[in-house]
Amino acid sequence: MIECKKEAISKESLEKWMDEWELLRQSIHKSHTIRDGKAKEIMLNAIQLYESFVLKASGQQDALDENEQYEILPINAMERLSFIKARPGQYACYRQLDELYIETKKKCARLRLKH
Repeated sequence: MIECKKEAISKESLEKWMDEWELLRQSIHKSHTIRDGKAKEIMLNAIQLYESFVLKASGQQDALDENEQYEILPINAMERLSFIKARPGQYACYRQLDELYIETKKKCARLRLKH
């Protein structure tokens, strides 16, 4: 298991990450509502933001390895992320990514208490 780095999941780092997600989330939601076809592009940015946070928090630099377990990830996160990446323009994938962000935020809070 790849453990997370406590300094990378500080409250300040987490809030900054979640603020960035919130801006993307609002744009994705709006795009789906008005059906302007931009949701997929914004989702790809949101996926990149998610993966980069996980990598940074895990002290990794390359890409996420589906064969590894990351302490910071919620249950079934890799499978869910694969589903999202396969169809980033779909509304269901946006909802799933939103849940991953929320669950990862909660997991970070638990890990801060543990470390």
